[in-house]
Amino acid sequence: MKIAICPGSFDPMTLGHLDIVERALGFFDKVIILVMSNSSKNSAFTVEERMELIRKCVDDPKVEVDTYDGLLVDYAKERDATAIVKGLRAVSDFDYEFQQALINKSLYPKIETVFLPARGDNMFLSSSMVKEICRLGGDISPYVPKQITKDIYLRCKGDS
Repeated sequence: MKIAICPGSFDPMTLGHLDIVERALGFFDKVIILVMSNSSKNSAFTVEERMELIRKCVDDPKVEVDTYDGLLVDYAKERDATAIVKGLRAVSDFDYEFQQALINKSLYPKIETVFLPARGDNMFLSSSMVKEICRLGGDISPYVPKQITKDIYLRCKGDS
């Protein structure tokens, strides 16, 4: 079984994230959406809340939602994953992600990193932008799955 991991903070999940997961399903038997903590980011949702929001958006037996606090490659070994799938929006994403791919490969030579370019309408999209638009009272519905739009608005209003 070919297992891929789509790691990220998903704070919150966007249509861009969802697109990458759906496209990865065309290449792999199973896709694990791995919610990870990023100490350099100010999270709006807890890891558990993010996992629940993702589960609201994804209803596919080939998709699993999980979390992990250690090295991504250690998780990949534990789950016998063959690939890490990363979405790329811009050249700046590639520079960072390419470095990560090289480090991951050196730590775990059996893992491959697969880069999927964002679709044109998602090239600019990020969770940070969604949160900022929401906090400023803008319409986030074109950028996030409809199943979680209300949850995001409720959190933004709570932060105000």
